[in-house]
Amino acid sequence: MATSILEEDTPNRKRAAFAVIPFLVLGVANVGLILGMGLRPLWGFVLLPPVLFLSVLAWIAFSNDFLADRT
Repeated sequence: MATSILEEDTPNRKRAAFAVIPFLVLGVANVGLILGMGLRPLWGFVLLPPVLFLSVLAWIAFSNDFLADRT
C-alpha cells in the first residue's frame, strides 16, 4: 500500500505514546514505591515533576520522528 508524502510528514502520536507509556508507568510506580516505603509525601512532589517532564519531552521527540532524517 502506497503512502502519500502528507501521511509520512504527519506526527505519529500513537507510536510515540506506545514508546513513552512504559517509562511513565515505571516512573510513577517508582514514586509510589518510594512513598509506600514510608518516606514523607514531599518526596513524591520532588520526584514526580522530573518523571512527567521527561515523559512529555520523550513523547514530543518520538512524535516528531527526531531520527527520521538520519536513516
